[in-house]
Amino acid sequence: MQNAGEENGVKDAVNSDASSGTGREPSLYVVATPIGNMGDLSLRARAVLEQVDRIAAEDTRNTARMLDSLGIRKPLMAHHAHNERESAQGVLACLQRGESVALVSDAGTPAVSDPGAVVVRCVAEAGFTVVPVPGASSVLAVIAASGLVDGHFTFRGFLPAKGKSRLDDLKQWLACPEPQIIFEAPHRVLQLVDDLEGLDMGGRDMCAGRELTKQFETFYRGSGESVFEQVRQDSNAERGEWAWVIGASPVSGQAAEIAQASADLDTWLKLLMAELPLKTAVAVVVKATGFAKNTVYNRALELKEGRQ
Repeated sequence: MQNAGEENGVKDAVNSDASSGTGREPSLYVVATPIGNMGDLSLRARAVLEQVDRIAAEDTRNTARMLDSLGIRKPLMAHHAHNERESAQGVLACLQRGESVALVSDAGTPAVSDPGAVVVRCVAEAGFTVVPVPGASSVLAVIAASGLVDGHFTFRGFLPAKGKSRLDDLKQWLACPEPQIIFEAPHRVLQLVDDLEGLDMGGRDMCAGRELTKQFETFYRGSGESVFEQVRQDSNAERGEWAWVIGASPVSGQAAEIAQASADLDTWLKLLMAELPLKTAVAVVVKATGFAKNTVYNRALELKEGRQ
């Protein structure tokens, strides 16, 4: 049961951005919209959309449908990848007239694998306030469902559509020591499977998610080999956008461990050689770390001779 404090907290959160007629300085609100399930639109996002003067939308038709379902009527202005610099000037003109503007993409957060960064930068550089209104995220949704990320990860977004740069980027990303988050369009997902298979990723842990938060949300988890087969057998594979989590590179992870071990070895040797003869320092390090005696001795000589 919600107590009065909790209820007031919800009201405060909803009303903190704007009162009737916006009631605060002209601002650009970067509003996250649902990635599929309309129930994920936050109370705060809805309140902002109701209270701003106009909305800059990636696709005005899609946004108009969303607003109609919410019973919201606002002037819309087009903002997409092909007119981003021009629309930035349009947004600035609105702010200079004292209006507040909400920036939305078709799904998720503007400027995250969607247009928006140019407008935000122009508005901020002009001295106006930029207010993020966070919400649903395909990145976080697939991470949460994957079971493959418990620390660092890298979000890459969409690969290049084709050409040498596509495979070059993919090779570079897959060599990294942390899990990689990749988006792929429905008509290219089978190409992604072929590319990953061609790069011998069959043994890498993966999670592939399609239609996140929607009615036919689907996840495939397991080894790359298993996921590739499941995606190929999915008759609806080319009917929805995909988000992939590709597990960390075991080779890169091993390289990182070796680098850390080498750094630890140098630390031991530098500290002990400052106080003890070289052979004594080597003996202590070998006993303490379990490193091979020849490895420790050769590294001690390099450090003593200044060969870093």
